[in-house]
Amino acid sequence: MNETIGSHISMEYNRPIKIVDDIYWVGYHEKEDQISCNPYLIVDQDEAILIDGGSRPDFSTVMRKILQVGIVPKSITHLIYHHYDPDLCGSLPNLEDMIDNPLLKVISKRENNGFIRHYGCRSVLQCIDQMDRKLTLKSGRTLRFIPIPYAHSAGSFMTLDEKTGILFSSDLFGSTTYQAEWTLFLDIKRACHACLQPLPVGRTEQEILIRHTCPLCGIRKFQRQVMPSNAALRLALQITRANNPVMIAPQHGSVLCGKEEMDQVIQALDSMEDVGIDGILGEMKRAGSAFPVG
Repeated sequence: MNETIGSHISMEYNRPIKIVDDIYWVGYHEKEDQISCNPYLIVDQDEAILIDGGSRPDFSTVMRKILQVGIVPKSITHLIYHHYDPDLCGSLPNLEDMIDNPLLKVISKRENNGFIRHYGCRSVLQCIDQMDRKLTLKSGRTLRFIPIPYAHSAGSFMTLDEKTGILFSSDLFGSTTYQAEWTLFLDIKRACHACLQPLPVGRTEQEILIRHTCPLCGIRKFQRQVMPSNAALRLALQITRANNPVMIAPQHGSVLCGKEEMDQVIQALDSMEDVGIDGILGEMKRAGSAFPVG
């Protein structure tokens, strides 16, 4: 594991950061929006894979960091998009122009591809289900694609790098950043005990946030907002456990390192009962509200 993990105070976030071995964070953090976006670059000999390449406004930042890694853009052979949101796919035409590789392939899932085409995709657009849900590079290294339906879109999936055990989880485990100083690697030691348990009646998560600025608050809030239901989130968590990742690298928020840390976050998310529509219906029931009819 990269020795920089845990030494986030001295990290230069204006440069690419080596996550482990030949995997780099080439993302960015918007203090105004309190959210980070995390494109990742895998460099494997003379091939490179870019995961969730980012929005159009941030293309120059991502491409600058890719160049700082020391590769030529034409060596990028595949773009992987875990769903079709613009914060992942917005820069697709810019990337195609800069990479300028006629053999470039764009990988996603059938449910996503119909939307990804609307970004002006000119490259071959592949579906993971027609690839036996894996990509084998020239070196023999395998990236395995793992569907997590409706977490948060019908075609959502994750990518597991079998060489390193890193799971690229897209919006799953993503976070809104509440901490005064965002960190690329999650500092679970700052988590308050209350955030690892179901929230007590009468105590709101906002109150916990104000008192503790706990990183788990940001994770829970983000999952509550972007995941459609308790069932969708819990299924995705079960699938994550079954694949036993060494590290989890989400598209927003911070990277989760180590089994104990990942287990704690999964436990905190698994205890939630107010995700997406379930949270809205629960609030209506508690307030005695009638369903809107028009």
